This record gives sequence, C-alpha cells and structure tokens, in this order.
Amino acid sequence: MRKKDILELKRRFKKDHCTFSKMCGCYVNGEKHIILKFRETFLNLEEEEYFKYLEIAKKVLSGTIGNNILELNFPLNEDLINERQVSLMQLRNSQLKDDAILDAFYDSIIDNYDYTGNFIILLFHDAYDVITKTKDNLKIDESEEVYEYVLCAICPVSLSEPGLRYFEEENAIKARIRDWVVESPANGFVFPAFIDRSSDVNSIMYYTKNAKDTHPKLMENALGCYSRQTTAIQKETFQSIIKDFVSADEEEADKIFMEVQDNLNTMIEEYNSTYEDTDCEPITLTKDHIQNLLIESGIPEEITSKIEKSYVQNFGDDLPLAESLIDAKALKANEQRKREENLQKQVKILETKLEQVKQEVAADNEVTPDYDIVLQVKPEKVPEIKSQIIDGKKCIVIPINDNEQTTVNGVDDLI
Repeated sequence: MRKKDILELKRRFKKDHCTFSKMCGCYVNGEKHIILKFRETFLNLEEEEYFKYLEIAKKVLSGTIGNNILELNFPLNEDLINERQVSLMQLRNSQLKDDAILDAFYDSIIDNYDYTGNFIILLFHDAYDVITKTKDNLKIDESEEVYEYVLCAICPVSLSEPGLRYFEEENAIKARIRDWVVESPANGFVFPAFIDRSSDVNSIMYYTKNAKDTHPKLMENALGCYSRQTTAIQKETFQSIIKDFVSADEEEADKIFMEVQDNLNTMIEEYNSTYEDTDCEPITLTKDHIQNLLIESGIPEEITSKIEKSYVQNFGDDLPLAESLIDAKALKANEQRKREENLQKQVKILETKLEQVKQEVAADNEVTPDYDIVLQVKPEKVPEIKSQIIDGKKCIVIPINDNEQTTVNGVDDLI
C-alpha cells in the first residue's frame, strides 16, 4: 500500500471530481439497536450535507500509513471460503441497493464494534475510471480499469456540550438545546484496497483514528481479516519487552532501552547506506536481528533468550519493520544522555587537574612550621648574607643597596 495511491483516491473527494453514486447508513444507539436507516443518491444531497458527508469520507483516508491506515489481508486458503470477504464482494457488487445485504453488514459491524455510546455507520459506493499513466507519470486519456469500491465510516454520535445562546425571537440569552452531533470517523475501511493503482480484492485499507485503539475484533470478526498492530502499538510492545526483562530499576531499564534504540538506528543506517542505489525493501526485524541487537547492547545471554522468546510470542508472523520500532524521543534522550555523561567526564578531569595544581602550589608555598624565619632572596644576594651577634643576639645581616627594594611578609620597604 502506497501513500500516492491513497492520495489519488482522496483527491477525488471534491465537488467537481466526486462520483459517489449512493450513500446509505444506519444510526445505532448505546444499547446497540438500530433506530434509523437511510439511503440517498449522493449527488442529490443538499449542498451543506453533501460537503459534510464528503468531509467524513476524506477522513477515512487521512493520517499516516502504519499508524492510522493499515493494509489488512484476508487469510489465503483455497480449500476454505472466507464468508466475510464474499459478503463484502456482494456489498460492493450490489451498489448499496440490496437491503438484505446491507442489514447483514450492519449487524456484523454492530456485533463486533466495541464501543459504548451512539454511533453511525456510513457506506459510500463509487466507481473510479482509472486513467492510464506513462512511466514519466503523464496521464493518457484512456481507461486502465474501473475501480469499484465501497467506503465505510463509523462515526461516534455525541451529545453537544451544554451552553448558552441568544434567542432572537425572544431577545434573550438562555440555555441552548443540546442535540446529538455526528463526529469525525473513529474507524472505517475501503474495500477492495487500491494498491498500485488497481483493485486488490484480497486486501482492505483500514482506518483507525486512535493508533492505540485499533478494534482488532472488528478487523477479524466483522471484516474477516488478520488483525494488525499499528506502529504506535508495536513501539510500545517492543519497549515493554525490553524493559520488562533487562532491569527492575526503571532508570537502568530506560538507559538500556535507549542503547538498544541507538544500535537499532545504526543498523538501519548501515543497511540503507549499503543499498542506497537500489530499490530495497525495508528491514523486517527477525529473531536473528533481535539477537544481534541485544548482544551489541551488552545484554547478558540469559536475558537475551527471554527477550527473543517474548518477541516471537508478541509479534508472531506479523514481524514489524525495524524503522517502525524507532523511537525518536528515545534516540534524542540517549544523545542528550551521552552528551551529559561526556560533560561530566570532562568536569571530573578538570577537577582532578585543578586539585593537582592546588597541591603543587601548596607544596611550593608550604612553610615548614619548625622555622620562624624564611628568607627568599635573589641568587646574587645569597653570598652577601652573613650571620652576626648584635647586642648579644644572633642576627642575619643582608646588605641593602640604595637601588634595591625589600618586601617583608608582603609589606614593601618595611626595612
């Protein structure tokens, strides 16, 4: 699934390009009872409603691939028929005109959508005449295929916030009437998926607004696909696996995880630099990759084996891409940590040098307490120093010439 395929579809959701034929849906209350069903010819909608519904459809193709938009695949088994896949094919082929097919679809969504509160299920039908493109991306006015699909949006319906408003007819400010408002889609899908500018009936483009609340039951039971984790969930799972085993100390666990992230990023950079001139596939992080990564991060062997086992149990066959597990915040924090550690080392080195200098200065200026008088004279004056008894006391006599200066205990010309 490519971003440009999604954008190609999304660009059509405009007044002059939209070709939705039908739109239908149902309104479900908090007890999961359908209280309203409706079906409309999309182009006949009032202008304000037209743009509101078009905005909802756009949201199902919004966000980032891997976090908000996932490619879901149907199990491939020639001996078994995937009933959900067949039902979706029937739904598309009916062009939303068969009430029995619609009712069965609504029931399937309602039974498997874990949501407390009111919501609305919307379905749009479209047939897109895919224009041929040359290798240099120039369009040719010639149809490559007709991509027929259904788009589903599941939108929460919430009671508006209480507040005050101005009532013109009464010329008064009063509490406004609270009503039920249709919000942006929380989940949705497009079937069949639009991949490489073509229909793929074995895949679904699945939308989730909250990357950490994907509704796997909806993926598996209502749509009949393998559930998938978003990048956000994969990151959290990977982080938990590492931290749960490496250390009970939270600070130490964070430090080790940041080191793992640093080594993982280095591995990706080395891989990309090796194959930068080729159209290489991203790295899928296998068990062997995990083993090498943990060893490089200095994690003991007995802990490494536990992490490997937990990694396989958590991800199974749906192994994440290495790039999906990169935590930019952890990398930034690790870079900052290394800078701080380097600064601390430099400070310690400087402190050690400063202490050495202090000791050397103290040694040079040290006055031995056994001596009451310490002389410091120029070398050429040493021969002139004499010892002499004056008034019965032993004295040190140093001749002083007129051009010579003296300092005693820091006081100049005291003598």
